[in-house]
Amino acid sequence: MSAATAAVWGRAQQQDFRSRVRGCLLGAAIGDALGAGVATLPTEAIRQAHGPAGLTDLAPAYGRRGAVTSATQLTLFTVDGLIRAQVRRDTGAWHPPTDVHRAHLRWAATQRDWGPDERRKDNGWLACEEWLYVRRDPPRATLTGLADDVLGTLDRPKNPAARDAGALVRSAPYGLLVGWEPQLVCQLAVECAAQTHGHPAAYLSAGAFAVVVHGLARGETIDASVRRAQAQSAQRPGHEPVTAALGQALAAVREGAPGPARIAALGETDGECAEDALAIAVYCALVAEDAAHGLRLAVNHDGPSAETGALTGALLGALHGETALPPAWLAELEGRPTVLALADDFAMEMTQGPALHGPDSAAPGWLARYPRG
Repeated sequence: MSAATAAVWGRAQQQDFRSRVRGCLLGAAIGDALGAGVATLPTEAIRQAHGPAGLTDLAPAYGRRGAVTSATQLTLFTVDGLIRAQVRRDTGAWHPPTDVHRAHLRWAATQRDWGPDERRKDNGWLACEEWLYVRRDPPRATLTGLADDVLGTLDRPKNPAARDAGALVRSAPYGLLVGWEPQLVCQLAVECAAQTHGHPAAYLSAGAFAVVVHGLARGETIDASVRRAQAQSAQRPGHEPVTAALGQALAAVREGAPGPARIAALGETDGECAEDALAIAVYCALVAEDAAHGLRLAVNHDGPSAETGALTGALLGALHGETALPPAWLAELEGRPTVLALADDFAMEMTQGPALHGPDSAAPGWLARYPRG
C-alpha cells in the first residue's frame, strides 16, 4: 500500500486542515462523552431522567461529567499509529496496518496495566498518559482481538462474527489522510478493522465511514462524501448491508422531522450493528442545524448513544472545524489537552513531515514522541 503524493501545503490550507483534524477528534470525543451518560438507556428512560426533550447537556458517567469511553481512547491510539507509520517509513518499512495494530496493542496494555511502563522505550508519549489507564466499557471483540500479537487480516480476520461498531468508532482518523486517494483510505480502514471485527458489515462500515470523513476533510459536502463511500463499498464482497444503510440515511432526510422515531427506522438493531450505527451518524450529520443539535439527536435514541454520538461528532467536526463545537462541552471534556496535542501533531506530520524527519536525520523531540521501533 502506498499513499498518493500530497501537494505542497500553503499556510491557509494548513490552518484549514488543522481545524478539521481538531474538529474531527474533539467532535468525536464530545459526542462520545455526551452519549456516555445515557449509553445504556432507551429513549423513554432518557426522557424520564432528563425531561421531555431528552438529554440536552453532559450527564455524569464514570464519576464525572465529560468522561469519554473506549471509543475515544482507541481513536487516539489510531492517530498515534498513523503518525508512527509516517515516521517509520524513513527506515524503508511501509505497512500502516502493522503500525496501527501496534498502537492498538499499546492501548490494550492500558486496559490491564496499572499505569505506564517506563521500561518500554517504544511507548512514545501517548501511552504515558496516565488518564488513559482506565477501562471504559470496550467492546468484547476489541479486547479479544487484541489479546495476542497476531495481526488479523482480511484473509484471516479476528472475530469473524463480530458485527458491532467497535472497529467503526475508531476509524475516523483514516479519513484524515487527505493526501491519499479514497480507495486507499477505504482499504486501510477495512484492513485495520478486520484486526478485531471480522464480519464484513463491521469492517466495510469502518471503510465507508473513513471515506465519508475523508471527503469532509477535503471540503466536500456530506451528501457527496456518502455517495462516494457507497461507490467504494459497492466494489467489495458483502457490501449490501452497508450500502443499503447509507442509502437509508440519505433517503430519511426527506421523510419528515428528525427525532428518535426517525432514527429507530434506520436499520433493525437501533445502532447495535455497525452498519446501523453508521446510518444513524450519517443521518444526524445530514439533518443537524448545528453541531449541538446533531449531537443531541445522535444520543437520544434506544441504541448505543456513546458510539453514535462519537461517530456524528467526528463527521460534524471534520465538516465544520473545531470552532463549530459547543465550547461549554469542550470545557469539561476529559483529556482535552491530549486530544488537542495529538490532533496538532497529526496535522503537523501530514503537512510538514519532511521538516521533522527523514532517512538521514530527524528532530530528536519528534522521535521521542513517536519512536520508530
